[in-house]
Amino acid sequence: MRYLRYAILAILGIGLISISMANREAVSLQLLPSDIADLIGWNLNASLPLFLVVWGGVAVGVVIGFFWEWLREHKHRRDATRSGRELRKLEREVTRLKQDKTKGQDEVLALLDDA
Repeated sequence: MRYLRYAILAILGIGLISISMANREAVSLQLLPSDIADLIGWNLNASLPLFLVVWGGVAVGVVIGFFWEWLREHKHRRDATRSGRELRKLEREVTRLKQDKTKGQDEVLALLDDA
């Protein structure tokens, strides 16, 4: 199974490298459309290889997806925290009740032993 995993990773790596090598042409990225940039008088430009733009877009999409999922699961984390807090409270109460019960038994046994 380990060799299958390495083979799949090797094929994926070769594919990514070949796509990157085929898309090395520089593309110009602009922050604003030309009309708006002319109106404002300022625009941020960058010239990058196409494969960096594509992989950067994929990376940004993954980060946004993780963040979105983290926000969406907030209620589940909140419920788990609340349940954990309640569990610890109940465990403390059970421990206290067990200690009270054993104390009571010890006193009764002590009275019986004295008699």
